[in-house]
Amino acid sequence: MHILATNDDGVTARGLLALVQEMREVGEVTVIAPDRNWSASGHVKTLHRPLRVKKARLADDTPALATDGAPSDCVALALLGLLPEKIDLVVSGINPFANLGHDVTYSGTVTAAMEAAIGNLPGIAISLDAPADPQIHRDYAPAARTARRVVERVIKHGLPKNTLLNVNVPYLPEEEIKGIQVTRQGLRVYRDELVTRDDPHGRPYYWIGGEVPTGVNEKGTDFGALNDGYVSITPLELDLTAYKLREEMLSWKFE
Repeated sequence: MHILATNDDGVTARGLLALVQEMREVGEVTVIAPDRNWSASGHVKTLHRPLRVKKARLADDTPALATDGAPSDCVALALLGLLPEKIDLVVSGINPFANLGHDVTYSGTVTAAMEAAIGNLPGIAISLDAPADPQIHRDYAPAARTARRVVERVIKHGLPKNTLLNVNVPYLPEEEIKGIQVTRQGLRVYRDELVTRDDPHGRPYYWIGGEVPTGVNEKGTDFGALNDGYVSITPLELDLTAYKLREEMLSWKFE
């Protein structure tokens, strides 16, 4: 089993290190990750400039490759021939913050797993629901062990084509995590604000700021599971077709 590990926080991120160390218990691991933070980058394919790749090492001296591309570029590079060995599965993370609801369209962590699905490989995104406090020292070990459990099940059962798994782990001591729930996407509530300022030359510039997003606490959803102390696993499809609306639109008269 050859596993490609990547992330959107950069090759030096502690979450990636924890993930790689746990994935070594499952199979051979190759690391290709961005050389900087690409959080909230979405699904990127870099076509307007060349991509650079250089050798790097994780904190435990694990060899890695770092690229100036996005997380999805990391996966594309591997699948298009950068690596001589065939990849069997892609794991992305561990993101320090949850990726819930509509986050999946923004998240570099999740879209790296989407790129794997586009390449007909199982893709798994792992995120930790840690508080947004830069002072805390986050413990990624429970999320890494959860990732291993999920990967082992995917190896055993497989995933259908064009699907991926979005896994979110509550920020709790491992003994307090109540279990795993298979969920659907919940409703993320964004509280963005536009901050307008002037540069020294009097020209306006803008920041998208605001408070940390929340969500609707509904049973059966990713947000609801996390709120109740469970790991959430949401299976996602690449097919975004609104089938009910499509059926209705067949009766519309466009001519």
